[in-house]
Amino acid sequence: MNWFFRLFKKEKVEEDPMKYLIVGLGNMGMDYDDTRHNVGFEIVDHIAKEAEVIFKNDSQGDIAKVKYKGRTLILLKPSTFMNLSGKAVRYWMTKEKIIADNLLVVVDDLQLPFGKLRLRKGGSDGGHNGLRDIDKMFGNNKYARLRVGIGNDFPKGRQVDFVLGKWSDEESNALPAIRKKAADMAKSFAAIGIKHTMNQFNNK
Repeated sequence: MNWFFRLFKKEKVEEDPMKYLIVGLGNMGMDYDDTRHNVGFEIVDHIAKEAEVIFKNDSQGDIAKVKYKGRTLILLKPSTFMNLSGKAVRYWMTKEKIIADNLLVVVDDLQLPFGKLRLRKGGSDGGHNGLRDIDKMFGNNKYARLRVGIGNDFPKGRQVDFVLGKWSDEESNALPAIRKKAADMAKSFAAIGIKHTMNQFNNK
């Protein structure tokens, strides 16, 4: 019994197992464009661009819907700012009647080298405020997340500046291939499931 059913157990809700919510974490606004903390936005933007669909502003975020191998991928860029990401995730999980196993959160990760991608089910928030808020809304951390390594090449005490800083020229040149692979992993998650996707991508 997932969190959605427990929350709305007084209502008869038919969840759709063919719908997936792919959430790219980030912050809205021009000041945050092209920053490391917004790489989640960049990944879902890439998925939408490949499918030739456009994001539309909606409640608590920008939304785009993509059809992929019989599945419906609902792409979300929360407008709640990073620290309140869980609010937007809960809203769209509820609205679209999505089961907990069909949620994927795409997030930047300081603990991984730049460009390293790692898909896993559950795990700690690693100090990431967006994941922490989603954990709080769920009451657990047992949902899929795709971590995108941004590295940690910053002086002591300058973590915030690094995370909210713009990509370097070298990083920008490497980003297209990283976005492509991360987008492929997100689509694979929906098409063949997390286990097979982890086996196919995590060690490459």
